[in-house]
Amino acid sequence: MADTRQRLIDGTIETIRTHGLGGTTARSIAATAGVNQALVFYHFGTVHDLLRAACLAATQARVAPFAERLGQVTDLRQLLALGRALHADERARGNVTVLAQMLAGAQADPELAEATATALQLWITPIEDALTRLLADSPVAEAIDTVGLARAMSAGFVGLELYEGVDPEGSQTALDALDRLAVLIEVVDDLGPIALRALRGKLRKTTKKVR
Repeated sequence: MADTRQRLIDGTIETIRTHGLGGTTARSIAATAGVNQALVFYHFGTVHDLLRAACLAATQARVAPFAERLGQVTDLRQLLALGRALHADERARGNVTVLAQMLAGAQADPELAEATATALQLWITPIEDALTRLLADSPVAEAIDTVGLARAMSAGFVGLELYEGVDPEGSQTALDALDRLAVLIEVVDDLGPIALRALRGKLRKTTKKVR
């Protein structure tokens, strides 16, 4: 029974890749999974519930090894390099297509939107943890909201994954710009004590004005 459920989940993701969300029906999922169509409803109740389960299960499977690699990252440039590698891997696997379809479908479907947001949060949480750890001793830590930054980075990579399909060169330029920002923070971290005190004072004043 567990094997059938997994085949249906895998079949759902593959069907979205090949037929899009509009072509993902009980019949097409069952055909891809190689099972009887009735099993879709037996195990998940509705196609909609299967879509939600597949979205979460597929994301959990991808996040687990990514989170483990994140734990080995020691600076922001390594974090961005890992993001680049993940970006390339997700496109090669066809997962960017799945993400695009889920995001498009979520615009008019609150339940699908909730499932997609939950799946995205699975990516965001380990990124937030890594940013908090990497920036803990940085002079810019006081001025950076790591919760918001993790979401901004995640949203940025989602956008770049979709953008690359129409402008690969532009997507590469955007990734290079992120690398230069990481270098800038490293330069700030290496400032002498007097410069660091002046910078922290300026950042505190600026942060108060923004708030």
